[in-house]
Amino acid sequence: MYFTDRGIEELESRRGEEEVTLAWLADRLRAFVDANPDFEVPIERLATFLARDDEDFED
Repeated sequence: MYFTDRGIEELESRRGEEEVTLAWLADRLRAFVDANPDFEVPIERLATFLARDDEDFED
């Protein structure tokens, strides 16, 4: 298990039943980067990953 799995599991257990918009997610990602500028590149990569169609990524 990767360390990040714990955060993902917490997100799922706390908010797994909620419905959110992509605009809400984008706003939260911006707020996170504003508070944690060292994470700008990983958040940009995550946002790009989420924005692209699954077919854009090779296994």
